Amino acid sequence: MAAKSSFTAKAVIFLAIVGLVIFGFSRWLRPVARVVPVERGKAVDAVPGSVVVEAEFTMEIKSEIGGRIIRSTLEPGKRFEEGALLVQIDTGDIDLEIEKIESDYQAAKRRVEIGSSTTLELATAKENLANLERLQRLGQISENEVTQAKRAVQQIEQRVALEGVGNQNMLEGYENTLRVKKRQREKMTIEAPFDGVVSEVLARPGDLIGGGAPIARLISTSRTVEARISEENFAGIEVGQKASVRFLGYGAQLYGASVIKILPTADAQTQRYVIYLNVDLDPVMLVPGITGEVSIVVGEREDTLIIPRRALWGTNVYVVTNGVVEQRQVEVGFTSLNEVEVLSGVEEGEQVIVDLIDTFRDGDTVSVELADDQL
Repeated sequence: MAAKSSFTAKAVIFLAIVGLVIFGFSRWLRPVARVVPVERGKAVDAVPGSVVVEAEFTMEIKSEIGGRIIRSTLEPGKRFEEGALLVQIDTGDIDLEIEKIESDYQAAKRRVEIGSSTTLELATAKENLANLERLQRLGQISENEVTQAKRAVQQIEQRVALEGVGNQNMLEGYENTLRVKKRQREKMTIEAPFDGVVSEVLARPGDLIGGGAPIARLISTSRTVEARISEENFAGIEVGQKASVRFLGYGAQLYGASVIKILPTADAQTQRYVIYLNVDLDPVMLVPGITGEVSIVVGEREDTLIIPRRALWGTNVYVVTNGVVEQRQVEVGFTSLNEVEVLSGVEEGEQVIVDLIDTFRDGDTVSVELADDQL
């Protein structure tokens, strides 16, 4: 009897162990569902769009004046600041021209200061007129002789006035020529018109270039972030609205932004509207050509149910309750780049699957694990 009881006890223990093994094995075989709890928070209604970073502008540097390049600081990829010397063209010939014009100008000024013989002639004619007028008063000469003397004085005065106009015009001509030549010399020193980077160098020291010949291509360091929005989403966008930007080259990181300009017409090729964003990101990281996506906030709602956008499967979500998957249809409200508002279909605290949701089915038995962003 004792032997039978001992056998029965051993059998029960053995079956219990087998049961535990089977239970553990079955638990081990269950697929793992990564979940996120439904939470309350702020729902954001956001308009989606694509973004691309562009250099604010590019410029081809040209010289208005031809000549030989004697100095250049241009190197591909080199950064420069506004006002920095880029290229110096030889000014030797124009310096000589300016020196000669200045010499002629000074000589002309001295001649004008000395005066002309016509001025002396006028003085003599006036003295003669005064003497004739005295003699007329004494009755020694006729009035006709005085009249002729007056006409002679007037003619000489006219010549003096014309000489004055001519001298003034000559001096102003020299001054204008000097200004033109000095302006040409200034144009032979080419400075950076803005902060930027050298993109391409087309002429080097020693090269003889003509007026208007390209020397280099420059890219400004200032950037524009362009967002392209579809026509159906464009109407609610206004300057000053907040946004979130994600660049493909920088992973899932979101950067704050705001709308600073809205173009009133759609792009002729894509039929999408273009807006400009100010992004909270170091300008050095805004490399021309990088792309991404944007979510522009056009509305907000407090204290509402929120789930990750990636939990949606069409209009459905998968809820895990006590290890069992349940497919639920939900009513969606505001939608942003990463989150979505749920108006009905789930309750606060319930867990929804967020990873590999296409691999699960209604009724599946699963093990639950919090998603990485919930740990």
